[in-house]
Formats: sequence, C-alpha cells, structure tokens
Amino acid sequence: MRISFLKKKGWLTCLVLTIVLPATVQSQSLLSRNVSLEVKRQRLDHVLEILSNKGDFYFSYSSYVVRKDSLVSLSVHNRPVREVLSQLFNNTYEFIESGNYIIIRKAPIRVTMITHKAAEEDRIYMVTGYVYDEATGAALHDASVYEKRLLAATLTNPDGFFKLKLKGNRKSTASLTVSKEFYEDTTVVIEPRHNQQLTITLMPYERPDDQIIISPEDYLNTDTSSPALVVQDTGTIRTVADVPEPARVEKTRVGKFFLTAGQKVQSLNLKNFFTKRPFQVSLVPGLSTHGNLGSQVVNNFSLNLFGGYTAGTNGVEIGGLFNIDQKDVRYVQIGGMFNVVGGEMKGFQVAGMTNTVLKPVEGVQVGGVNNYVKGSLTGFQVAGVYNHVTDSVRGLQIGGVANFARRTVSGVQLAGVINFSNRETRGVQISGVFNYTKRLKGVQIGLINIADSSDGYSIGLINIVLKGYHKLSIWTNEWQDYTVAFKTGNRRLYSILLAGMNGGAARKRFSFGYGLGSEWGLGKKQLFSFNPEFTTQYIYMGSWDYSNILSRIQVNFNVHLGKWVSVFAGPSYNIYKSDQTSGIDTYKYPLPGNGYSAHKWGEKTKGWLGWQAGVSFF
Repeated sequence: MRISFLKKKGWLTCLVLTIVLPATVQSQSLLSRNVSLEVKRQRLDHVLEILSNKGDFYFSYSSYVVRKDSLVSLSVHNRPVREVLSQLFNNTYEFIESGNYIIIRKAPIRVTMITHKAAEEDRIYMVTGYVYDEATGAALHDASVYEKRLLAATLTNPDGFFKLKLKGNRKSTASLTVSKEFYEDTTVVIEPRHNQQLTITLMPYERPDDQIIISPEDYLNTDTSSPALVVQDTGTIRTVADVPEPARVEKTRVGKFFLTAGQKVQSLNLKNFFTKRPFQVSLVPGLSTHGNLGSQVVNNFSLNLFGGYTAGTNGVEIGGLFNIDQKDVRYVQIGGMFNVVGGEMKGFQVAGMTNTVLKPVEGVQVGGVNNYVKGSLTGFQVAGVYNHVTDSVRGLQIGGVANFARRTVSGVQLAGVINFSNRETRGVQISGVFNYTKRLKGVQIGLINIADSSDGYSIGLINIVLKGYHKLSIWTNEWQDYTVAFKTGNRRLYSILLAGMNGGAARKRFSFGYGLGSEWGLGKKQLFSFNPEFTTQYIYMGSWDYSNILSRIQVNFNVHLGKWVSVFAGPSYNIYKSDQTSGIDTYKYPLPGNGYSAHKWGEKTKGWLGWQAGVSFF
C-alpha cells in the first residue's frame, strides 16, 4: 500500500512540475533570459535575428535610431539578453519589455532647469537653453521656442541653443512651448521673473514605415540577410517632399521673395498653433505689434504699412504693398500690389497687381494684372490680363486677355482673347478670338469656338465640335456652277465656310463667304431632314474695286442614302447689293444673269428666287 501511495505521489509531483515549470520559464523576464552567441563582423540586424531566434521573442525599433547595417563582433556564453544588448549598444540606449517584444530606443535626455535668482526679481528676464532629439540625442536646429501668451518666440541655432527675453510681473505665470516639424510639441512651465537655463527634448513622431519588427522566424529565412519588415524600411525620416502637404503661402512667388528663411521655418513648426487678437500694425513681416509670432495671429483689423505676414483676417486688412495670410480672410482685403491667402477668401479682395488664394473664393476678386484661385470661385472675378481658377466657376470671369477654369463654368466668361473651360460650360463664353470647353451646354461667341461635345450654340467664324456635326457639301445653283462648303458645329446650330466658282474661261466668277444653319430631322428613322441656312458671300467679277455682296436664305431637303452620304435640293431667296455697273472681260456679268427675273429693293439692291441641288458627305 505504501509503495502504491509513493507511486501516486511521484506521478502527482511530475504533473505539477510539468504545469508549473513552463509557466515559470514563460514568466521569466525577456531581458533576463540567458543566451550564448558568437559572431564575427556580422550585420547588426542579422545579429538581432539570431538573438530573437534564440530567445524566442521579437525586437522592435525605429530605422533612424538603430544603424542596422553596422558590423559587429561578439562572443558570449550563457549570459542575460540585457547584458548582450548592452555590449551591442552603448549606454545611450534603453531596452523596454512589452509583451513578447523588446523595444530598442535611445535613452531619453532628462529635462533639466537651472534657475539663477538675482538679488532682486527683474521684470525683464532671460530664458536660455538647448533642445535635443529625445530618440537620438542630436541637437535640434530651427526648433521654435515660444511663449503663447506674450507672443514671444525664437529659433534654435545649429547647436540647439536658444535665448528668449520675456516680461512678467509678480502675479504672472509663464510656460515655454517647443515645436518642430515631425516632432511632438513639448511645453515646460518656467518660473517667471528669474533668469534660467533649460534642457528640453522633443520626441519624433512615430511613423509606421519607420518601425522595424524582427521575429524569431527571421533567422530561419535563408533567402535574405535582412530582417523581415512589417512595412518597407525607408532608412531615414521622411521629408516634407515625401508626404503630400497642402499648398502654403511660403511656397508662392510672393512668399519666397518677401519672407525670410526663419519666418518660413517658424510657420512650418507652428502650423498647429494659432491665436486671435483685435488688431495689429506692421512695417514689414517680423516687425509688427505681435513680434515674431505675428504670423500665427488672426486679426480683426490689420494695417501693414509696407507689407505684413499674419495668420488671417476676420474683418479688414490693408497693405501698402502686400498682404500675406496663412489661413482664411474675411471680409475686406486691399493690397497695393499683392495679396496672398493660404485659406479661403470670403468677401472683397483687390490688388494692384496679383491676388493669389490657395483655397476657394466667395465674393469679389479684382486684380490689376491677374487673379489665381487654387479652388473654386463663387462670385465675380476681374483681371486686367488673366484669371485662373483650378476648380469650378459659379459666376462671372472677366479677363483682359484670358480666363481659365479647370472644371465647370456655370455663368459667364468674358475675355479679350481666350476663354478656356476644361470640363463643362453652362452659360456663356465670349472672346475676341478663341473659346474652348469640353462640353457645351450654353453659348460660345468668338472667332474660333471649339468643344468636344455640344448641346448648346457656337457662334463664330470657325465652330468645331469634335463629337458633333461635320459635313462637306458640294452643290450648284442658279447663278454659280460649283460651290463647296464645310459645315461644323452641332445639329442645332452649325457654321458654314463656303467658296465657289464658274467654269469656262470666258464666264469666270468667284465667291467666298460664311453662314449659319441648322438640321431638323423628319421621322423616327431620320432618313429625311431639312436644313434652313443663311449665308453671306462676296462675289468677285474681275475687280476688287467693287462691293458685290450676296445674302441668301435657303432650305435644303435631304435624303440620307447612308451614314456618310446624302443628297439635297431646295429653294432659296437672294438679296444682292452691288455697285458694279459693267462687266469685265472674261468674267460673267451681271448677277443672277440675263433673262433671270429679279425685282429691285433699291438703286443698288435687288432680290430673286433661286434654287440649289447637291450632295453632302460625312
């Protein structure tokens, strides 16, 4: 019985050990696990793969913190993982456990503050210090250090050093905020009215594509000597060019010319900090009642003697030469030469030369030379030379030379030379030379009108609808042997360019002219149609000294023989005005001809009924 009891007790002990021991091993600290390792001149990332496999855990680190391609040599036997990592990395790194992960990162630099108390507290005091990258320990150049309430700011130098003069009283409190692009903001409370020195660190933003994960299985993958990555390792922190950024006023031509490098950096660093004030006055950007932080303030009234650089306007802004606003402007902005707005413009904007708005405009925009809107326009836009809208226009564009809308125009475009709508026009385009729209649902009036497709009307010398009406017609009539005409537009309204001649050496007669017409289908199958047309032609009968003008109204009845060919015939009525009283040798005279009945409308004008018959192609 005792032997049986001992056997049962032994089995029970084995069962407990089987359950408890793995749990104990599993609960052991990852950094405390013992490993053995011997490598010579191996890449650091490959060594981490081996450690991950031996310890059965994951490594995680940022690509810009660990140089994975550095070569290392190491020989350890049954030593803790923490000790092995300490030999691979210097004491500026720290190792943190999280679940089954060991996170490798730079040891943070602690914030320190040294306060130098004067014998008497000063109302004006100085804050100096250094700003570092918390992950790498590197000094940060061009970081913005500022006090929000006092609107005092400065930038760090290449060594990360800054110096900032502040003003305070007995009851005041103060705090410094440090900001830099691609870093998280850090705010430090300081002791007012005492000179002091600070050491401040900024943590870089974590990006998924900067994070590298090494798993135990990576060492088993013999196809590559590099660790498996969750996402592609870029190896460096991405720059502004890698991440699409919204358009900024600093990148405009006016911004590049009038703003200093420091002001541009300050705006990038402080793109999430803006405040409001009732008014401001500035001489030039940076010399204003709001000091270096004037670019981050939205004002109700802004007066810029030469020029100003602010966050925005919610009232009235006047600039002797230029106004530059990072964000929205409402309701009035007047610039002697330039206005540049990074946000929306709502209200009235006028500039002696150029208005540039990087978001939609609602209201009235007047530019002496040009207006540029990176967005839609709702309202009225007029420029001495050129208007450019990158989105849709709802309203009126008037340009001395040209108007451009990248999308739909719902309204009127009026230009001396060119109107261009890249999508659809639901309204009117009027120009001295050229109009273009992709789809016309309105009216075009110009010398040359072009549209891809049309449900409207094009009125001009040359009207081309690429997916519209195109005909080449040849006919004869009562006064001329041959006439050739090119008809283009749409069925509602097409233009006609025509020229004609008589055959025979002794009966010459030439003509050329322009007209308009329309085609009306008859029946469901559209086998028949009729075309009312009006044309005006000059008739040459031997001399340019005479004015011979023939206006003609004709109606053609068409029979369509197929998709590409039709025949037509019909009546016409002609009104002819001429000051030529006699014929010239080899030219046929008079018009319509001897023996053809005509009736007089005046001393030099007569009319008659006529006919025409011919064939059309296409």
